[in-house]
Amino acid sequence: MEIFKEPIPYQNASLCMKVWRFTQSGKEQKELNPWHYHKEVELILVEEGTHEIQTPNHVYSLNAGDVVVIGSSQLHRGRKIGDKDLVYIVLHIDLQPYFDPAMMMYYRHFLEIFHPLEELNYIFQENEKVKKKIGMIITDTHNEVMGKNKGYEIAVSMHIKHLLLMLFRNDNRELLTTHVNVDADVDIIRSLVAYVDDHLTEKIDMGAVSQIAGMSYTYFSKYFKKKMGSSFTDYVNQKRISKAERRLVTENRSVNEIAESVGIENMAHFYELFKRFNGCTPKQYLRKMSVDSQIK
Repeated sequence: MEIFKEPIPYQNASLCMKVWRFTQSGKEQKELNPWHYHKEVELILVEEGTHEIQTPNHVYSLNAGDVVVIGSSQLHRGRKIGDKDLVYIVLHIDLQPYFDPAMMMYYRHFLEIFHPLEELNYIFQENEKVKKKIGMIITDTHNEVMGKNKGYEIAVSMHIKHLLLMLFRNDNRELLTTHVNVDADVDIIRSLVAYVDDHLTEKIDMGAVSQIAGMSYTYFSKYFKKKMGSSFTDYVNQKRISKAERRLVTENRSVNEIAESVGIENMAHFYELFKRFNGCTPKQYLRKMSVDSQIK
């Protein structure tokens, strides 16, 4: 099965985003497009027709006016349903640059530490008003980028921040809620997140990381949990398992090799973590993804 990391070429490098309107004609697609992923968060607004979007845990049937959000590095694929033309807008955003010092206290909410952003799709299913507003934001962002009128970069930045605000304020299940802030620690938090992402294939020693942060081991442990709402170890493990999920379905390697490639050498520990974060074993996960490759 073809699965790939999709490169997202930004229309404006300073905005770290791409927005495009797609039109598909012809008969219904019988086969789904290949599984793919990218670091950017993706939002899709259907304007005409029916679009089916599949993730490992959900299948969304989107009609005109419907919106769906897909989290960073989330595997997904889609297809056109029915014979009518399908018209939709896709918005890809790297969220990190939009968290300037004034917004940095909210950065942790969108890091997908405990809940993938995909879980916020309940908002669109339960709140028609919010769905319409988010749809308008996506449309307005597209029009600004395509029109490139004077000051469009300001307008786009405002739209993206408005989108984040709408999600945050209308998350009635409080999936994004936290009671800590990181506004005074912008550079430290960003550097720690980047360090973990860059070293997931290696052993990550908290003592070494605490030195990078300029803190003692004990103080760093308390600091990280207070600022991020998760222990450093749990945060790293969650990131490792997320990477393992993608590698399981994109690489023809054994589970042992996948575990080692994300920095986990103890297989019992890997299985324990995988089941904790996914509710199933690696083999069951592959079956859910409809991958026929036999686990070695």
